[in-house]
Amino acid sequence: MQSQLNPYLSFKDNARQAMEFYQSVFGGKLTMSTFREYFASEDPAESDKIMHAMLEGDNGITFMAADTPNRMPYQSGTNISMSLSGDNEAELSRFYEKLADGGMVGEPLAKAPWGDTFGMVTDKFGINWMVNIAGPKA
Repeated sequence: MQSQLNPYLSFKDNARQAMEFYQSVFGGKLTMSTFREYFASEDPAESDKIMHAMLEGDNGITFMAADTPNRMPYQSGTNISMSLSGDNEAELSRFYEKLADGGMVGEPLAKAPWGDTFGMVTDKFGINWMVNIAGPKA
């Protein structure tokens, strides 16, 4: 298997809902396992929290997530941005619109100075997204 870069998102008690939302945006196969399934916590309050989730889209988009254990600090959305890029304008525009639903637009999806179409949005779970649609080749 070739090496891959897979973003990993941390949530506080809502990884299941977030990953189900992302599956509704990107499609693909979603697998989730709880702390109980991995015997990963002695804290009963963590039994049903997500220890590991992975979303594998048919289009090559893959990322993972987990709920932050109670013993660890958590601060939403400050340490990662997800970047979507490519030349499929219809698909990337659709992703942007779905991610913006219930979230906050930081930069509208529009022509950028470098010739591409670019936008930034923070989704309803506090995750920052950048979308870059490649412009026509010179």
